[in-house]
Order: sequence, then structure tokens, then C-alpha cells
Amino acid sequence: MPKGERKLPMANAVVRPEIAAIVEQLDELRPKLIESGGEGDENRRIPQDVFDAVAATGAFTISVPEKFGGLAANTREAHAVSRAIGRGDGSLAWVNGILDSGAWVTGLMDERAQEDVWGAAGGIDSLISIVLATTSDAVPVEGGYRVTGKWAYGTGSMHATWSLLGIPIKNGAGEVVDAGLALIPTSELSYDDNWYVAGMKSTASVTQIAEDVFVPHHRVFPLTAAVEGGYLGDNPEASYRTVFIPSLFMKLVGPHLGMGRAAIDFVSSMSERKAIAYTGYEKQADSAIFQSVIAKANVELNAAELVAQQIADEIYAAAVDDYYAPYAKRIEMRAKAGWIVDTIANMIKDLISAHGSGGFADMSPLQRIWRDQATAASHGHILAASGYEAYGKILLGREHDARFVLPIV
Repeated sequence: MPKGERKLPMANAVVRPEIAAIVEQLDELRPKLIESGGEGDENRRIPQDVFDAVAATGAFTISVPEKFGGLAANTREAHAVSRAIGRGDGSLAWVNGILDSGAWVTGLMDERAQEDVWGAAGGIDSLISIVLATTSDAVPVEGGYRVTGKWAYGTGSMHATWSLLGIPIKNGAGEVVDAGLALIPTSELSYDDNWYVAGMKSTASVTQIAEDVFVPHHRVFPLTAAVEGGYLGDNPEASYRTVFIPSLFMKLVGPHLGMGRAAIDFVSSMSERKAIAYTGYEKQADSAIFQSVIAKANVELNAAELVAQQIADEIYAAAVDDYYAPYAKRIEMRAKAGWIVDTIANMIKDLISAHGSGGFADMSPLQRIWRDQATAASHGHILAASGYEAYGKILLGREHDARFVLPIV
């Protein structure tokens, strides 16, 4: 066990009935999500009626603080919701994961910022997209900052009323002293519709643009302090005391779990009526090799689910025990998250190979699952390679080198 780390009693972050009810509604919507996935992919937009149907379940507001009518969801609950969406539409699940991240971070901010978003004017249905990259300039002025910049990729921004966007925080001399997130109404932003990609097409992850937008101090969230648990809000729920970066990257794991299950569901369902070309098998399901692929895929996905559950419970247990995990432990979580995503990517490759060339047809949901998951797997927050490298350095006593690979975790 790395120095400074301690073993925590495991607190089971159970999925509450209110969240389970949302998941049940999402399960009922799954046929609609599957059916509309092709349309969203082709039009590069989630159909509005589909988005509205999912929003009506409460799926986008689970991480809003309870005082505003939300459920202050824990990580396992966030997984349950995004997983359920991902079994129908991976792109929509990814949008959910990003908007859920925006809601959770807003719940850590100054109380005035929370009121701006969810108070009487906005209400619980105000959605917040988030981009951490500080691809911008922020000039200190009286009462706040004047912000100019461009941020890719703005997942969820086309549905959001607010965006959290990375900015450099400067002192009076104009020197950069920190990084932060600026909470800006999307009505004050423009966008470049440049999201032309192989996967996750319907997320409409456009580039957002700010031109000399004023952001008051109370809508700026300093990131260096946040990484070590220095939050500004005072919401009492345990979910607002969890480790910052792991809580964010774990919100992106749920969609992968859902897409993995969707791939197994599809390939299994087709196996009773699909032959194996150039063999005597009239049904894939009769083949021992095919059966082995399905068995292996289920074992791998079940293992990924268990690891995700373990990390979620560790995050929750620490918050309940008022313990903030040190860097080494956070890196371990990061490596495990990468393993989950990597495992599901390899599992889907095996499944699409076993299913056959028909899985690559435009009309097949399987090729969309494959493209969406592979695209999402490249996200820097859950990229397996960097997580493995940093964790290996930790295990070999080279934390300083690990901080070079992943300085902010």
C-alpha cells in the first residue's frame, strides 16, 4: 500500500428507489432509443423528442443538490442511469455523463452560482455542459473576468443553458496563478459546428466560443484547490465531498458499461437466426466457438461492472469517513477506470468479429455501438495507456514521475 494511504471500511453506495425508478423508465424507453440512434447518427443531433423523453425521467438532474429538488446522486447511481441510457444509445449516454458532470461541479461552487443556475429563474431543469481545457484568456476586471476563448469539445452544450469552461486565473499583474472553470450562460456564447467524426456523431460536441464575456467572481471555480478537495459550496450530501477528478472520470464510465451490454444484447439476440458463412452452422448459437465468445464477453463485462462498483464504493466510503484519497490512490482509480474502458473496447471488437461482416453495415446498430464506444474510449480522462503508466510508476516508487504523466488527478 503506497505511503500515506489507508484501508477504508467499504460503504455500500446503494442505488436508491428514486434512482431505480428513473432507470426503470429508461429501460422502457430503450426500444425508442435504439430505433432513433440511426437518425441521430445521420443528422449529427439527438432527436429532440428523444432527448425530451429521457429528460422527463429526471436522468439529467440526478446530481443537482437536494435543496434545489435534485437527488445528489452518488457515483454508483450515476452509473446506473448512464448505463441504462447507453444500452439504447451510446451518444445520448455520453451527453448524460457530461451534463451530469456539469451539475455535480456546479454543486461544489459558490452558493450564488448555484442560485444563478437552479434558483427561481432557472429551476432544476437547467443543464450545464463542461470543458476543463483552458483554451482561453481571462482578463481580471472589477468584480470578475472578461473571458475570450474557444473550447472543444462542447458535448451537451447544444442542450445546456450554462457551460463550465476552463480559463487561466490571473493576478493583478496579469500572471497566470491557477486554472479555473468559468460558469457562463450559453446564450452569451456562440459555436462552431465542426463536430464531424467517426463515432459519437449525435453528441454535437461543437466548439464553443466566447468573445469578451464578463464572468463575475462567484461564477469562477479554482481548480488547483478543487483537485485536493477545496470546494466552495456547503451542500451537506456526501456526494459533494468526494474526490474531484476521480468523481468526474467515473461519470464517463457508465456509458461504456451500457454500450458493452448493448453489444452483447444485440449479438446474442441475432445468433438464433444468423448463420456462420461458409460453414455448416445455420445458427451462430450452435457453434462452440461463438458460445465461447459470448461467455467471455459476459465474464469481461461482469468484471468491468464489479471494478466500477468497487471504485464507486471507495469514493463514497471516503466521503462518508471524511477522508480525501491521496494522489497515489487516485491514480489507482484512474488506472482501473482505463482498464474498464479498455476491456469493453476489446470485448466489442471480439463480438463484432464473431457476429460477422453484417455488423459493419450502416443499418446495423452494432457498428454504431462499436464506433461510439471506440471514440469515447479515446477521452483523455479515461485513456488506459496513461493510467497504466502512471500507476506503474506509483507501484515502483516513482510518484514524482507519475505526476509528470498525470499531474492533475
